[in-house]
Amino acid sequence: SVGAQEMENIPKDLRQLRACKLCSMIKSYDQFLHNGCSNCEQHLRLKNDREAVQSCTSSNFDGMVCLMSPAESWVGRWQRIDGFVRGAYAVSVSGELPQDVLDILQNKGITYRSRNTAHSSS
Repeated sequence: SVGAQEMENIPKDLRQLRACKLCSMIKSYDQFLHNGCSNCEQHLRLKNDREAVQSCTSSNFDGMVCLMSPAESWVGRWQRIDGFVRGAYAVSVSGELPQDVLDILQNKGITYRSRNTAHSSS
């Protein structure tokens, strides 16, 4: 069954959806603002920071995958989200993290891999 904490991982509304640029989790703007990112909060600190939510999440993303059994999901492995919490994830997220955030991740030994997998047609 889904607990109250896990309900925070599910978008409450289909309007104003955004995807985390680090893990690709999809939530509403307000959910990121009030609860942060369920996977990346310790690194991105989105909670109560409008500027961080704007720069570390994107409203421009493609596709949606709902991850229910992270450890058993081949789609989760394929999308590199099998180590994350249950929830909704974008297949591709447009935009890159700000340089200061990239520097923090690098200093923590975290390898950032862009979630922007859309192929340009040029």
